[in-house]
Amino acid sequence: MTTDRVYNVLFLCTANSSRSILAESILETEGKGRFKAYSAGSQPRGEVNPLALKELQALGYPATGFRSKSWDEFAKPDAPEMDFIFTVCDTAHGEACPVWIGHPMTAHWGVEDPAAVEGSEVEKGRAFAQAARFLKNRIVAFLSLPLASIDKLALESHLRQIGAMEGTTAKPAGAG
Repeated sequence: MTTDRVYNVLFLCTANSSRSILAESILETEGKGRFKAYSAGSQPRGEVNPLALKELQALGYPATGFRSKSWDEFAKPDAPEMDFIFTVCDTAHGEACPVWIGHPMTAHWGVEDPAAVEGSEVEKGRAFAQAARFLKNRIVAFLSLPLASIDKLALESHLRQIGAMEGTTAKPAGAG
């Protein structure tokens, strides 16, 4: 991996309506042209959750031009070749994914689904803010990795460690 190219990153979530959209916008901005971010879902909802767009806007990230789409779009021969694929929900992590062109590095960065939170608008907004914060923390950690000088095994280890950061939905090994 070199520093003079743009890396393609795909964020996957089942519905592609909240977490993967948040991650796409955050990486696209924070990556400062070094990364091209995409998002998709195994069973796309067909629309982006308005609270995700509201949270992006509140944080100063782009909140337009997003759509809920199938991961099948990225498994086609004419699709951009991904360098990294991150699942951000536990359901998508457990599903059988398409075969990705180029065998990208993958990791699971599970975050609770803010769209599943029931309650007042304030409680729902808080859930989206928290999901965005956890995703941004992971993305900032990812962006700090020396991609051009780190070997593949070490990089895969770092990507898994990022997925275990605060807010993870994955249970530690041995947990029931």
